[in-house]
Amino acid sequence: MTKASPELSARLDKLAAARLPLDPGMAEFRDKLAAETPPEAVHWPLERQRSAWDAVCKAWQAPHPPGLSVYDLILRDRHAPLKLRVYRPEGADHRPGLLYFHGGGWVLGSLETHDDMCAEIAAGAGVVVAALDYRLAPENPFPAQCEDALAFFDWVMAEGAAHGIDTARLVAGGDSAGGQMTASLAIALRDRGVKALRGQVLVYPVLDADMQTDSYRRNGLSSALSREEMRYYLDAFLGPPDSPAHGNKLALPLLETDYAGLPPAFITAAAHDTLQDEAFIFAERLEAAGVPVKLRAEPALDHSYMRARHHSEPAYKSFRAIVGAVKALGYHGVPPED
Repeated sequence: MTKASPELSARLDKLAAARLPLDPGMAEFRDKLAAETPPEAVHWPLERQRSAWDAVCKAWQAPHPPGLSVYDLILRDRHAPLKLRVYRPEGADHRPGLLYFHGGGWVLGSLETHDDMCAEIAAGAGVVVAALDYRLAPENPFPAQCEDALAFFDWVMAEGAAHGIDTARLVAGGDSAGGQMTASLAIALRDRGVKALRGQVLVYPVLDADMQTDSYRRNGLSSALSREEMRYYLDAFLGPPDSPAHGNKLALPLLETDYAGLPPAFITAAAHDTLQDEAFIFAERLEAAGVPVKLRAEPALDHSYMRARHHSEPAYKSFRAIVGAVKALGYHGVPPED
């Protein structure tokens, strides 16, 4: 069972007691999400699930900010061709690079669903964002996503300079399932003795399959990411109960027992999200191992709040903090002060 220390448990109790009502803009997004993709959507045919999520994302999509060159590439990996999208701010100078992994429970999502957010991060942080269209579950369960992330990293190291990326200043980041992929990549590279990441940015990440935390019990029926949905996504990603993925730390980073040597981290957690406590536990373990970490708690927000950033003031402020964290880690190698 995923457990917080007694000190963290007391802190989480205080946060739960001080939780604010859901922000109106966030509530609007959650209501529309529930109307288009209700919790029972996980029982729909896979094609219908994906098309419904794509439609929700398109409806909430923002235009690209000016001053970006955006183009797609194909990585001919040994497992499968992988599509990449590069967001490069204007100017000839090499800049820090962000390797971005989209959310969607490893089952949904694509370069298109996160296109506007990646563009805004690139423009706002002044970095080159490279986003990966990794293989999806359940057709491709773990370790496909880990393999794709490592192949993506190898491509950035070998070819990134040609696309304006300073490969000595790399950050990895992602939301939800993309947060898991970020932490997994950081652990895998650390274990291989590769010290190439200056930081990791985890946005409301999923990090375990325990589902017994207080935030699951408190938010499991009301969150934009319900317990039922999360169970479906984890089963699709990990495979049958006897699959070795259930015991693999690269699939479930909170199974790691040694967090020393991981890159500095910026982590966000939302009080109305089923996943809130996992983010806090991961941050606590990083801190205990001496890893610099900044955790931003959002008392009035829920899962997927980045998508509501232009409709919710606290979501917008948190998104700007995420952009600032990418910039701070990319340019300076440390999480932001505040």
